[in-house]
Amino acid sequence: MMKPMIYLRDVVTLSHNPEICNGCGICLSVCPRQVLRRSNGKIEIVLRDACIECGACQRNCPLGAVTVSAGVGCARAIINQMLGRKQVSCDTDKSW
Repeated sequence: MMKPMIYLRDVVTLSHNPEICNGCGICLSVCPRQVLRRSNGKIEIVLRDACIECGACQRNCPLGAVTVSAGVGCARAIINQMLGRKQVSCDTDKSW
């Protein structure tokens, strides 16, 4: 497995509440960066810094066990850069 791209460390807003997780795995199937895995019937975060804060896990978790502030900070900059936009910034106050 290739190492995932890490943009900045310790800035991702992704969190997981194992107390309410039922281990259904929907978040695993929608995460484009494979930052989650199933362990002992529950989901856990294994590559937090690889998360691009797309929000797919949160939108698809039926119990609300996964949360992330989608589209904020440097994840937005990475996405905009991948889309070829010239103005790329980690500034969360800019509207794209």
